[in-house]
Amino acid sequence: MSMTDPIADLLSRIRNAQTAKHDRLDVPASKLKLEVVKLLKVEGFVKNFREIEGAPVGTLRIFLRYTQDGIPAISHLERVSKPGRRVYRKADEIQPVRNGLGIGIVSTSQGLLTDAQARQRRVGGELLCQVW
Repeated sequence: MSMTDPIADLLSRIRNAQTAKHDRLDVPASKLKLEVVKLLKVEGFVKNFREIEGAPVGTLRIFLRYTQDGIPAISHLERVSKPGRRVYRKADEIQPVRNGLGIGIVSTSQGLLTDAQARQRRVGGELLCQVW
């Protein structure tokens, strides 16, 4: 099976794992996924992650975060730009997500940034996904 959209796959897996109340999940690693998960951690949407070495493809283990009542930290994960329809935004077109309560993940020339970082640095790019 060819992976046409690894990011959509990653988001779906996180969504499914949360629905099933798993505390962690493993996904095939890639540089892009690693960067996405890093941002999710920095922004407090996932507890932690770890790279597990393996051949030929490493694994990314993601530790999910829940409230004390067991409510997932991520209530919504949405792929914005898709392989069939890419979505690009200039720096001044990047809108805050949920009035700043969520984040947009933007692929820029300076790497993956949150919507706020991209606005701050005045760089545009491809709006990969939105999380809140």
